[in-house]
Order: sequence, then structure tokens, then C-alpha cells
Amino acid sequence: MDATTLVHVVDDDESIRRALDSLLRSVGHATRLYGSAQAFLQAERPQCPSCLILDIRLPGVSGLDVQQQLLDANIRMPVVFMTGHGDIPMSVRGMKAGAIDFLTKPFRDQDMLDAVSAAIAHDRARREQDADGVQLRQRFASLSARERQVMALVTAGKMNKQAAGALGLSEITVKIHRGHAMRKMGARTLADLVRMASALALQPDGSTRD
Repeated sequence: MDATTLVHVVDDDESIRRALDSLLRSVGHATRLYGSAQAFLQAERPQCPSCLILDIRLPGVSGLDVQQQLLDANIRMPVVFMTGHGDIPMSVRGMKAGAIDFLTKPFRDQDMLDAVSAAIAHDRARREQDADGVQLRQRFASLSARERQVMALVTAGKMNKQAAGALGLSEITVKIHRGHAMRKMGARTLADLVRMASALALQPDGSTRD
């Protein structure tokens, strides 16, 4: 495991925090420990693949409430819940809200390591997808207004001749704009361009849906 992964641990029991710190560091994870939900919510969170191990019963606020606060703030950090008093409704609510796992104390070390590995992998994949999305939007922003219109029409299934009629252009001009759009977008085939248009939620007029 590379040292650029970070696991946040929130539990009011210091002995559990220390035990998890030792376990996680033994396999190469960096850790940050918090004795309360408040301390975690106020802390700075580095931008690296990470996850949160969260006790479901905390003083003042429940782990489920912390999970909801993260969702409300659009902080998409994978959560692994742990509890000594968990019940089925809690588990269902936490999992529906996107929790990776729900471990009952005392849990096996390997079960925790497996859950953390899954959570880190999930966060890494999400970050890569976000980065790809940013790059795609930057490429789209480099297109001229006419190139965007042509891209929208051809990816919607219009033939060059139909796109030309819709835009009041010659067919050769549409072909030129289409070629420019594909080159700027990095699309090798029309199928690639169609997938990009779908990811951008490209509208018929060449605009995108936020």
C-alpha cells in the first residue's frame, strides 16, 4: 500500500483509536485520529485517496449524522462504520447512504483491512473519474460554438448532410467542423465522440447540462 493513502479514524475510545492506528500503519496507510465527530469535521482533509472509519455511536452526534453531514457538504469520502451496539436499521441506513461496510465490535483485523482496502480503491477510482471529467470539460471548452453544435448533431445520429441543413451550412463545412471537434476532443472514432457527448450531457443546441 502506498503512503499517499490516508485513513481517518473517529472513535471516542482512545484504546480503539490506538489499536486501529497500529493496524493501519502496519500495512502502509497514513492515519489521522479523532476523539469526536466535531474534531474530524473541523479538520483539514488532504486531497489524496482516503476513507473514514467511523464509530456509529459518538457523544453528541451519531456516526450516521456525520455521514449525512458529509453528503450534504458534497464530501464524498467512503465510510466504514463500526459499532458495539449496531442494529439492522442502522446498518441499512448507513449502507443506503453509501457506506462501504458495517463492522460490529469486536471485529477481526483482516475484516477491517479488507473494508479499508475496498474503501480506498473506491475513492481512488472516484478521484480518477473526476479528473477524467475535468479534462473532458476542458477539451469541450476549447471547441468553437459551431464545433459544439456540429458535435451535438452528429453524436445525436444526424448525418453530415442533415447537420448541414439544420445549421444552414454546406456539407463540407460540417465535415471540417466535425474533424476539428474530434481532434480537439481526442476522439478517434465517432463512437468515442458519442460517449464523450453522453458524459457531458450534451444538449441538441451544443450546450451542456450542469
